Amino acid sequence: MIVYVSLHEPDISLTSVIQGTVAIVTSDGRMIVGTLKGFDQTINLILDESHERVFSSSQGVEQVVLGLYIVRGDNVAVIGEIDEETDSALDLGNIRAEPLNSVVH
Repeated sequence: MIVYVSLHEPDISLTSVIQGTVAIVTSDGRMIVGTLKGFDQTINLILDESHERVFSSSQGVEQVVLGLYIVRGDNVAVIGEIDEETDSALDLGNIRAEPLNSVVH
């Protein structure tokens, strides 16, 4: 499920996923997965137990541990809630994908 966030009322939909696992796609094309601990009115996000998933067309997905991590709101492109059961069943070592490009404004 993708959580759509209004810049005018961000807390309405994000509040429902606090303490849940989310995937953040940043404007520079990174994918960060972690537990959403908090946010503010400018969509600055606090993630715990986070990691970056680095995609490659020649290797499996590499997971880089980040731990407690803050993502600036102006760097957030997409926020999505992760179904933990489905996510844990993925074989990330066999997934091949081109890295995402940066968002062009």
